[in-house]
Amino acid sequence: MAFGWIDEQTELRRRSGLLRTLCPRPARSPLLDLASNDYLGLARHPEVTGAAARSARRWGAGATGSRLVTGTTELHAELERELAAFCGFEAALVFSSGYAANLAAVTALAPHGSLLVSDAGNHASLIDGCRLARGTTQVVPHADPDAVRKALGTHDGPAVVVSDTVFSVDGDAAPLSALAAVCRERGAGLVVDDAHGLGVLGAGGRGAAHAAGLAGAADVVVTVTLSKSLGSQGGAVLGPARVIGHLVNAARTFIFDTGLAPAAAGAALAALRLLRREPERAARARAVAAELYAGLTAAGLAAVGPDAAVVSVRAPSPELAVRWAADCRTAGLAVGCFRPPSVPDGISRLRLTARADLTEAQIGRAVRTVRASRP
Repeated sequence: MAFGWIDEQTELRRRSGLLRTLCPRPARSPLLDLASNDYLGLARHPEVTGAAARSARRWGAGATGSRLVTGTTELHAELERELAAFCGFEAALVFSSGYAANLAAVTALAPHGSLLVSDAGNHASLIDGCRLARGTTQVVPHADPDAVRKALGTHDGPAVVVSDTVFSVDGDAAPLSALAAVCRERGAGLVVDDAHGLGVLGAGGRGAAHAAGLAGAADVVVTVTLSKSLGSQGGAVLGPARVIGHLVNAARTFIFDTGLAPAAAGAALAALRLLRREPERAARARAVAAELYAGLTAAGLAAVGPDAAVVSVRAPSPELAVRWAADCRTAGLAVGCFRPPSVPDGISRLRLTARADLTEAQIGRAVRTVRASRP
């Protein structure tokens, strides 16, 4: 029977506590949300949603074509200019998703004969980019610049080091300054995914590369998502103008994909301008994460100290992680539940995301709920 093997795989997942199902949420939920990536609380901000509505009315519901045909509007160009200026780079290129931006950056910057050095904790989109690239990939231990140096030493041709800036599972930060130094020793490029750093790290939320003094460097390329701190949808690549020009001509997820919907572009631009006007939101998101961590560890839970806005709590098993998250939901708290294969070390976790708009009472309630629901 066609696809008969699927039933066997489904049963194996069910027995292992790894079966996933979709859970549609209502437009308005009574749950306290610590599961989304809306770090700055902008997804429902009236300035952001209003900009989305106005952009849709002016430019249409969709981009109508690929960026090189009809999918580039004046709005897209405006977003790219302001995003590059805010983060400190020469140029930016907007994509339909952060996933597409990562595939573009990695594949287009690693031609045949090149070496890709990839952190073991990287996001799936970076891993997939390495798999699709024509270069050879070496996976190195997590956050280990010496391992990167050793890997680069095995190759004489073009090389690129690929890493998240803030890793999505535990919320720990990559040693960007040390990675950049290693890359410069060997003449390699550095491509980093700042999905969890933009809006949270750096002066006024300008990102992890900006905080590390790497913004605008000729050998550094940064990818970002517009769907986390900016509360919208889409992604972008930031870097030297010549790199961005190369992506326009060589990145398949740019050339062959429909452009980002105008509503999403307008919303992201409004959120970016709001962040520029209210830079304290970035510091507040970090402060909330620190308070969550302090409360969880004081309760005896195995939480990981956050470098940005992600706080993870270790769970005994995949099955107990699922039950823990479900019990939290029953008690009115939405938290993430990360299980294999989403976690590179095989350890299941609850994942809490700090938001700049959380009150002290909500932070306390979240900690009490996670503690009381512990299996």
